[in-house]
Amino acid sequence: MPISELQRINTFLSAFARRQAARVVDLPGGFAVYDDAYAHSYTNNQVFIDAAVDPEAVPALAEEALGRLSHRMVSVLDDETGAACAEPLIRAGYTHSVYLVMRHEGPVPPGGPAEAVDLDAIRVPHTRQWRDLLPDSDDEVLRQLVDRREVRHRGADVVHFIGSRTEEGEVASWADLYMDPTAGIAQIEDLATSGAHLRRGHADAVLTTALSLAAAEGCGTRFLIAEAADWPRHWYERRGFSVIGRSHGFERS
Repeated sequence: MPISELQRINTFLSAFARRQAARVVDLPGGFAVYDDAYAHSYTNNQVFIDAAVDPEAVPALAEEALGRLSHRMVSVLDDETGAACAEPLIRAGYTHSVYLVMRHEGPVPPGGPAEAVDLDAIRVPHTRQWRDLLPDSDDEVLRQLVDRREVRHRGADVVHFIGSRTEEGEVASWADLYMDPTAGIAQIEDLATSGAHLRRGHADAVLTTALSLAAAEGCGTRFLIAEAADWPRHWYERRGFSVIGRSHGFERS
């Protein structure tokens, strides 16, 4: 049976998580990733379910894998499995979010006005953004949430940070671009715009540039993940992205 586009994407997501992690422990139905350097980062310390699993066993499995941490996070890549895991995890105190796998199906825009930047170029606006989102968090938490971006270079063969600058040179909008040219897959992740520069075309510039770079690397499968309940999904749809699948996320503080 041919491998579907969604299966190829989920394989890419699993591989990225494993490669990015400082340590990986295999579990029934999936694996756990850890990085002590970013202990406050849920995404760097979590459980992934990417195979068949008993949904009722997942809360205990996550507890055993993440027991030493102050948080719990479980990502389930398969839609049917994630839906089955929802009830037992919610009973265990987790919140449930649904995410959309969105593939770019529109024409690829030529070029793009944004550029590849380094982490230092986005550190100040990125930190400001996190401080607005988490006003009660201390400086160490914010530092980890920003600096964890650096280890994303381990996750894929080609990783770029894409930024759109103001006339004064400040990065106003940014995103990650992860590519596996051999497999022909590219992911655009964490697209964000500084609050002071909204509605000025910077996010469009970043997205256009990322899509163009991915196409130039031969990545015919270009995708991103969007929250099902949040407005950006509609923004992406207007720019040529279509929903091809769903995944599920569960968190507990």
